Amino acid sequence: LAAQLEEIVAAANLRLNTMTGGRFALEHDDQLQFRGVRSGLSLAIRDEHTGRSRATHSLSGGETFLASLALALGLAEVVSNQAGGIRLDTLFVDEGFGSLDSDTLEVAMTTLDSLRAGGRTIGLISHVEAMKEQIPAKLQISVTDQGHSVIEEGYAVV
Repeated sequence: LAAQLEEIVAAANLRLNTMTGGRFALEHDDQLQFRGVRSGLSLAIRDEHTGRSRATHSLSGGETFLASLALALGLAEVVSNQAGGIRLDTLFVDEGFGSLDSDTLEVAMTTLDSLRAGGRTIGLISHVEAMKEQIPAKLQISVTDQGHSVIEEGYAVV
C-alpha cells in the first residue's frame, strides 16, 4: 500500500503544484504510528514558503480543500492506470467550497473546468452563491413543505 500511496502522491502533486503556484507538495510520511505500530500511510505537507514539512491538519480550510482535490484526482489517475487505462470520467465534489476565499475558489473552478474540458463529467454540490454564474448547467434542489425534494423550475435538467 505504501508504494501505491507514493504513486498517488506523485500524481496528486502535479495538480497541487499547479493549484498552489508551487507552494505546497504532499509527502508520504511513514512515521505515523497507529496503536504503537507504524502505519506507513500518513501524509505531510511540504511548504516551500517556509522550506519545512508540517502536518496536513495545519492547512487552512481552502488549502485542505485543494490538497484533497489533488489527492482525489491523483487517486483517479493511478486507479485508471492500474486498471488497464479504464477512465474514471465522473467526479463529484460535495461541498468544501464555502471555506474558500475568492482566489482559491477561482483556482478550484479553473481546475475543475479543465477536467470538464478534457471530457470528464463534474458534479458539484454546493450552497455557494458565487458559483452559480460559473457553472454552465445546473440543478437546484429544494425541499417541499411535505419533505420531498424537487427540482426548481428554470434550471436545466442535464
